[in-house]
Amino acid sequence: MLMRLFRSLMPKEERFVEHFSAHADRLLAAADALASSMTAARVDQPARFEEVSSIESEADTIARQTIVALHRAFITPFDRSDIHALITALDDAVDLMEEVVDHASLYGVEVFDSRMRELALLIQKAAAPLAETMPLLTDITRNAERITELCAQVGKIEREADKVLRLALSELIAERPETITFLARKEVYELLEAVTDRCDDVADVIEGVVLDHV
Repeated sequence: MLMRLFRSLMPKEERFVEHFSAHADRLLAAADALASSMTAARVDQPARFEEVSSIESEADTIARQTIVALHRAFITPFDRSDIHALITALDDAVDLMEEVVDHASLYGVEVFDSRMRELALLIQKAAAPLAETMPLLTDITRNAERITELCAQVGKIEREADKVLRLALSELIAERPETITFLARKEVYELLEAVTDRCDDVADVIEGVVLDHV
């Protein structure tokens, strides 16, 4: 209780929330670009893939800025380890989306099946509440209920993605494709589902921060 009171009275470095918000916007943009690449004509796919990679570079820059700010800041809006965990999970999610398009290019995946598109849609659905959540961190106590609701949405989406991954893998095994095709599709499925895992990691960190402040 005394520590919470002390934190509330001290000046804070609010730019951390700006960094989180900017990165979450890049997360949502990458999710949109990834989904778009899966429905694009083959001739347009390289440009869509490059868009994902470009967004990933922007997100990396924001992540580095956040880490530098963390090392320089005397006062932070919440625990330093949570700030580090939050920006790391956000950045990992965008990194994984770039890995999806890199693997698609490597294995020559030109047609994204319905399960891949379904997982991409779930990534979009998970990114949206995270983008909404970040600005609310400027006043965690006042916004605690809404933040918790949004984080719960992300957890629900991640569980749905787990189910879709299991279905996708069972269907893939039943098809018995050639080895390269099997590995290509399997890795894309797993990378897509891993993005929702990282989004859920972000939500978990935020929920922990909320518990520390209410």
